[in-house]
Amino acid sequence: MKNSNLTKAQTETFLIDVLSEKIADKRIIYEDKAKLRLLRLGVSRGAFNRTLRQARKNVIKSIYTVILLGYLGIFESPKVEPYVELANRLHTYAEAYKDLWRGTEATDEHLRAMAIVENDLENSLKELAEPKSMSKRL
Repeated sequence: MKNSNLTKAQTETFLIDVLSEKIADKRIIYEDKAKLRLLRLGVSRGAFNRTLRQARKNVIKSIYTVILLGYLGIFESPKVEPYVELANRLHTYAEAYKDLWRGTEATDEHLRAMAIVENDLENSLKELAEPKSMSKRL
């Protein structure tokens, strides 16, 4: 999140907006969504909506950046492969982590393996987030 275009508040607000109705399996009004924020008393509906608008704007800008990079042919470069590979590894890790919390009994060996993968992902994310790594790859 540190290297994304979203602040912590925007990420939290965006996730509440996107996931709350799916989890609750019913429509939730923005006033109630605002109360779901991690702040002790939530936030006002107006503050929630402003933060959500900022988050949506940043997400759209990120998507347009990806579209622009595709148009410029950057994604055709094999030097972008580590970023795509990392995204795939992160997705696989997240799915394994969800399975762990869904009740699958985890052995000590399984937990150690997850910790090793998590550490490797963190190191890869840190490395690829460095501006210098972009110039090395591109």
